[in-house]
Amino acid sequence: MSAILNTAGAVVSDHEARRTVRRERINAAIRYVLLGAVFLVMLYPMLWLVGSSFKSNSEIFTEIGFWPSKFNLGSYAKGWKTTSEYTFATYFLNSFAIIIPRIIVTVISCVLVAYAFARFEFHGKKILFGIMVGTMMLPTIILRLPQYLMFKELGWLDTYLPLIVPSAFATDTFFVFLLVQFLRGIPRDMEEAAQIDGCNPVQLLWYIIVPLLKPAIISVVVFQFIWTMNDFMGPLIYLSSVEKYPVSLALKMSIGATEEVEWASVIAISVVALVPSIVVFFLAQRHFIEGASSSGIKG
Repeated sequence: MSAILNTAGAVVSDHEARRTVRRERINAAIRYVLLGAVFLVMLYPMLWLVGSSFKSNSEIFTEIGFWPSKFNLGSYAKGWKTTSEYTFATYFLNSFAIIIPRIIVTVISCVLVAYAFARFEFHGKKILFGIMVGTMMLPTIILRLPQYLMFKELGWLDTYLPLIVPSAFATDTFFVFLLVQFLRGIPRDMEEAAQIDGCNPVQLLWYIIVPLLKPAIISVVVFQFIWTMNDFMGPLIYLSSVEKYPVSLALKMSIGATEEVEWASVIAISVVALVPSIVVFFLAQRHFIEGASSSGIKG
């Protein structure tokens, strides 16, 4: 009798295990189907953009699919030359002439300000931090007019200075807030040990804090690179010479230069303009994801 019960129990357990495995497989299949559908919906505009860069001007508006009937590289060559006397090589160099110094001053200023907020006690600290967080809510457009008038008085119009210098004063408050949150998550044990060994605050920042902040700093670099690369309004307001235009303005100029827009060329250069941001993201992907997902706590 006992043997029969044991056999029946084993059959029931085996049946239940099979049901559990089958249910997990069905759930996994549903998840993959949903993820695949969302992936296709989100990625289709990018696929369409890349595919359309190889189409002719007429095919772009007659075919909804992204795969071209014939691969045409002429739009890349034509778009690169532009209708002005400068090629897009000039405009890419102009973009990097803005992006690189802006990233450098942003990292330096934001790390210093975040270090002060996270590690030092001073009068009015909470009020100042609240004001800084409050400025994150201000629409950028309301600052454009006073900034324009100020830079005009300084004689900085038609130069890159209005696009770079403000970042040297930690005006990108989102980055300061991000770094402060990371610093608050870093234990102070190593800093206290370094202080006992005689490190001053500057040495603490350089030798202890900055290496621990590496994921957050890389996140700042990636965000600032992409945002500056895509910035259109800033260069449009402050730059008037075509030879100083970054890629964003040059793309707009190529659309409005003639009555009949060569959309194939515009789309082709748009694809090329995406390459630097994609390269930077994938180069920093490991640290960027670590910085975005962790609180900066190190063992």
